[in-house]
Amino acid sequence: MKVLFLCTGNSCRSQMAEGWANALLAGKAEAYSAGTDPGTLDPRAIKVMAEAGVDISGHRTKNISEFKDTVFDLVVTVCDKARESCPLWFGKAQKLHQSFEDPPFLAKDAETEEEALEHYRRLRDEIKDFVLQLPGITKEEK
Repeated sequence: MKVLFLCTGNSCRSQMAEGWANALLAGKAEAYSAGTDPGTLDPRAIKVMAEAGVDISGHRTKNISEFKDTVFDLVVTVCDKARESCPLWFGKAQKLHQSFEDPPFLAKDAETEEEALEHYRRLRDEIKDFVLQLPGITKEEK
């Protein structure tokens, strides 16, 4: 099963989802991530994923256009902006939307780095739970 996680910046939420899917669903799913307007990989996302045992430090942000010729079974938008601008060329792929809050936005007013990281950790864990419930993968397969 090929899965694409799509966000706006491909810097945090979609990267976490890709990391979780490849770690938790190895052999059952092949995950990728991209952005409609990619930015820079978020160092806090790298940090909190490493705390959970998933290394995304080698990831890079990618524009959705890199996957124009790739056939996916499932395309998941993880933010509302990406859902609104999701390209139509994903063909017969099942499309799923699950909006997650934006950790950088939530952390912008944090008074300490630890407080900022708490937002990232919460979203990391929410994304993990979501990935474990992806359609097309039965509970027995997980």
